[in-house]
Amino acid sequence: MKYLSSNNKKFNRTFTAKWLLLLCFCGAALQSCKKLLDVDSSHAVAEKNMWNSHEDTRSALIGVYGLTRAALADNNAFWMYGELRKGDFAAVQRQDIDAVVSNNLHAPLDMLNELSNWRRFFAVVNAANLFLEHVGEVKARDPRYSEQNMAVDIAQIRFLRAFAYFNMVRVWGDVPLITTSHDGEFTDQPRAPQGKVLAFIEQELQAAADNLPYAYSANDPQQQGDYYAEGGDKWNGVLARKLSAYALMAHVAAWQAKYSLVAAYTKFVLDNAQKSSLVFVKTDQLTSSNGFFSGRGSNNFINNHMIAFDFEFTNGEASYTGHLEELTLAAPVVSKSQPEIYVPKDTILSLFDQNRDERFSLDSIRGEPTSTRYFTSFDSHVPIFSKIKVILDGGTSDPDFRMYGSAIIFTRLEDIALLRAEALAVLGEQTGAIDLLNQIRDLRVMERYDAGKEGDLVNAIFRERRKELMGEGQRWFDQVRYHKLKRSDATFNRLIDEGGIYWPVAENVLMQNKQLTQNIYWINR
Repeated sequence: MKYLSSNNKKFNRTFTAKWLLLLCFCGAALQSCKKLLDVDSSHAVAEKNMWNSHEDTRSALIGVYGLTRAALADNNAFWMYGELRKGDFAAVQRQDIDAVVSNNLHAPLDMLNELSNWRRFFAVVNAANLFLEHVGEVKARDPRYSEQNMAVDIAQIRFLRAFAYFNMVRVWGDVPLITTSHDGEFTDQPRAPQGKVLAFIEQELQAAADNLPYAYSANDPQQQGDYYAEGGDKWNGVLARKLSAYALMAHVAAWQAKYSLVAAYTKFVLDNAQKSSLVFVKTDQLTSSNGFFSGRGSNNFINNHMIAFDFEFTNGEASYTGHLEELTLAAPVVSKSQPEIYVPKDTILSLFDQNRDERFSLDSIRGEPTSTRYFTSFDSHVPIFSKIKVILDGGTSDPDFRMYGSAIIFTRLEDIALLRAEALAVLGEQTGAIDLLNQIRDLRVMERYDAGKEGDLVNAIFRERRKELMGEGQRWFDQVRYHKLKRSDATFNRLIDEGGIYWPVAENVLMQNKQLTQNIYWINR
């Protein structure tokens, strides 16, 4: 990543101090998993000097968060896996992006090879394993490190490890299940069945939820006093909280079509949202350049980041890469002639077909947009997807800046409400499902659900998810769930039945570990 190098000395000093700690830990973590992951690294500090004080646990904890963010941001993986694959976006020119869009994932292209490699996520797993193995040493050596502090730290680490495995399961299906660091040397392991890995994820998330607070430095029973001597403004929306675990459990259950559990977990999140200061976000707040996606700026929505990974401008973390804006923005928003990806006009008009929808709507008489919060330059051949447009800290609209500070948002309250609506509709509880669907539609100022006009309720809910969560990395996984439910598309049924919903495993990973096998769908393709 590239960072601001002028007029931000204070920010850079903060960034440097923070990330030197992170890199010290990450160097040790990546070195220790070199056999399995083929990562070349060297110890920035000797591991034996790493686990002596609660400052070490803090830097190690931040290190695992940093590795998780890197796994999602590298090659824009979060969007390549979840948004672009057979999604609503089309590539303008790039062959590698077009290959992802068309599900040609075995094409001999560098980006596809990188995305097929699960090394980045196993770096998170190994760093988490190291933390869990050594955190007790800090407790024994530093009397300032309390039992409660350790319990909350362990809960976050277990959450992050589960999150890494859930990402891998959704992308590759069966993956090796590794829960110890083996002192830096892994033996070759086969891929564990997806069901076993998902059971482990559920177990870890429940254990994490038991010890995570609703909020940090807020005298929560699970975490009293200032967490690592910092107030809640430092941590909320950045670290995993109790509702983060329940929200992720809801997604894990949905992936397995366990809709009774989805209903239970999403209800818990919605019923307890106020305890974590979670609120539903109005359209202007969602799409403003300094609104919901702007991370830890001066806005009031940071607490809404239930599971998110920030690029905080004030810490010098704004970057050119690892953001959706890198792919979607162009003139007049930024000084770039055309975007890398865009949503075709036909798709936009077929989805946003109500003239009151605040996200995007078109005057049926004049043929001009009446709302441009999601799309600008609609009169051009390539509309600009500008729902997410955080330049620096979101406080500038200067098109000459192409450095972005938006957070990677895995889930938000609207996502959980629609996920609950999906579960209730599948379970036959139509009244509750319709109420939730209409709650989101009311936020966007559009007509309420009409069964006579729109037909199937499940279809309407997935359609609303498609619009509401566009650009947020959910589209591909929503399609998989939908087609598993409906079984009405022969082409997609084949992908499901033959394992084509998963990515191929990178060839260098297979060569390194002879116990691994390729996903069957991608053999000889």
